[in-house]
Amino acid sequence: MNPHRLAYGFAYDMPFAQIIAIVLFASLFFSKEKMSLPEHWIIPIWVFFIIWMGITTFFAYFPDAAWIQYKKIIKIQVITFLMLLLINNMEKMRYLIWTIVISIGFYSVKGGIYTILTGGGGRVWGPPGSFIEDNNALAVAILMVIPLMVFLYQTSEKNWIRKGLLVSIVISLFTVLGSQSRGALIAIITVGLFYWKESKGKLVSGILIIFFSGVLLAFMPESWYKRMETIETYQEDGSAMGRLNAWEYAVHVANDNFTGVGLDAWSRQTFYIYAPNPNDVHAAHSIYFSVLADHGWFGLLLFLLIMWGAWNSLSVVIKAGRGSVAQKDIILLAKMVKVSFIAYLVGGAFLSLSYFDLPWNLVAVAILIFKYSRVLYESQKNT
Repeated sequence: MNPHRLAYGFAYDMPFAQIIAIVLFASLFFSKEKMSLPEHWIIPIWVFFIIWMGITTFFAYFPDAAWIQYKKIIKIQVITFLMLLLINNMEKMRYLIWTIVISIGFYSVKGGIYTILTGGGGRVWGPPGSFIEDNNALAVAILMVIPLMVFLYQTSEKNWIRKGLLVSIVISLFTVLGSQSRGALIAIITVGLFYWKESKGKLVSGILIIFFSGVLLAFMPESWYKRMETIETYQEDGSAMGRLNAWEYAVHVANDNFTGVGLDAWSRQTFYIYAPNPNDVHAAHSIYFSVLADHGWFGLLLFLLIMWGAWNSLSVVIKAGRGSVAQKDIILLAKMVKVSFIAYLVGGAFLSLSYFDLPWNLVAVAILIFKYSRVLYESQKNT
């Protein structure tokens, strides 16, 4: 959320995350509660991916810059692994989902109101100095959070909370379009189709999706449509061609270097060696090509294995718990997290969000859902 970026003066640069981490580790030291990592095959692969990133950092083209980025990644990964230790029941899981929804939802609601007030003419941005500062990244993050809002909406008992979530969902959709992100447009279409596929009442959900799509599209100004039309003429778009150049650069890097070129090496020096157009220096703008250039083909394989493992775990939970009343909430959460993954895996194809906290949080959530589902299944079996 980076709430301190909304402040000014000393609060703007206060290391709040570091302070919270210190308190968290101190509380873990004094806690008498038994904690252990869930048993899941993803976890050793995940740990090895983190180690592999350290190896590629050691052999990086710019080692000093790579170590700075690797330290940031390690901090994110450590806190994510603590999540696996601390979130040990569904009640705590709901607190976690609420935290994620409020953190990103703050910007989605604020941005949606801004979009409505400007008639769709203004572009929405995220908090400065964060992974989601860019309008495109913010849009994908919001698309990842909306399914979690749907989960909370369908499982919350208080009417005023349900109404607030429903309004937040609708306003958040305005934010996604208000970001004027072409990648987000592709992602929102894919998410809508997948959500319709996963929903029970396909006729009702289909009508609602078409209705809200019509309302949203009718609201957006002509300038928005002109920007979206450039998807069809990407050959004439400098940004799109720059991404293709960067993607081809990533393939050449991985083919020539088993460990890639390390983190933070998207530079004029490396583009001069590997890019088709060495003068068009771009960031990866893709979770896949970012990992490919940073950590080589083996690193990309590990990354994809983790994402596939999380997806497959959710599918197993949904299939095994079908028809079970006791597992209704778990199955719903599993379905919504899959929708969130669709938003990330599709929208992330056009964004450098490989190391962003939220998708790794969702991997942890998928593992925990798998764990809770098994525990619930065993308890039902024994009774």
